[in-house]
Amino acid sequence: MKMDKVLLSVAALGMATALAACGSTNATKNKTVKVGVLQLIDQQALNAANKGFKEELAKQGFKGSKVKFDNLNAQGDQGNLSSMSARLKSDKNDVNLAIATPAAQALLKADNQTPMVFTAVTDPKSAGLTTNPKQPDKNATGVTDMVDVKGQIAFTHQLFPKAKTIGLLYNAAEENSVVQIKIAKKEIAKLGLKAVVKTAATTNDVQQAAETLAGQADAIYIPTDNTAAAAMPTIGKVSAAKKVPVVTADATMVKLAGVATVGINYEDLGKQTAKLAVKIIKGKKVSQLGVQAPAKATLVTNVKRMAQFGLTKAQVEKAANAVE
Repeated sequence: MKMDKVLLSVAALGMATALAACGSTNATKNKTVKVGVLQLIDQQALNAANKGFKEELAKQGFKGSKVKFDNLNAQGDQGNLSSMSARLKSDKNDVNLAIATPAAQALLKADNQTPMVFTAVTDPKSAGLTTNPKQPDKNATGVTDMVDVKGQIAFTHQLFPKAKTIGLLYNAAEENSVVQIKIAKKEIAKLGLKAVVKTAATTNDVQQAAETLAGQADAIYIPTDNTAAAAMPTIGKVSAAKKVPVVTADATMVKLAGVATVGINYEDLGKQTAKLAVKIIKGKKVSQLGVQAPAKATLVTNVKRMAQFGLTKAQVEKAANAVE
């Protein structure tokens, strides 16, 4: 009889636990999840990351009435970043997405209580988003867009072996770009080549910077810089007019101005970030979710510009294989 009572108690406890778990799951399923999105600027790479993030959330079941987005775009303005970050804090979202380093920095400064996932951030540690990427300690985690800059400089050299001067174009105010340019300059020097650097504070400055650089360099390398990315059509026109090839850090840039790259796909980056957001929505703590690197890099080419600079598909593939 006592054993029956014990078994009955154990069964009751198990049922209660199961019901509690079921209730928790149902609560998640029936709840409309609120997601705040803060994007630095309207440009193709960041737009692609935003798109990929939402597509993956939908794939995971967060669509229609199951999710509510508050989409904000600062259009590259720091004042907008601050005010929009404050707005997202007041919204009391379940999770916030920051797209690009300045957006993540502004959002974390305004709100360190709401879990944040970031994407298109090159170096979260130097940006102050965490002191330990493996175990995030500031309620922010995400997926970096740190590309293999060393490999990309080698790739540029393989494509254009006669180029003795490599131009570098970026916005010096973007922490993500500063990190990449430092690596690029070091690798250019290792190859015995010369680096020429030009900066552009806004998209309005890009054309003059690109034209000056094209007059001094044999080839141009552009990192995952948001200002340059937003002005890639302009850079493409300068490249064609001055007959100076451009190698870019990501696939989106290649379509607009570059010859080729072994780089990242920002839509895939957004999808990867969404998977972290889903884990947070389902109860994981940010500190349990380490910052991730891009899952893969892909060779992307621009056939029109390859032809313009006398490159065949076989030559580009050979250059890519040489630096793997």
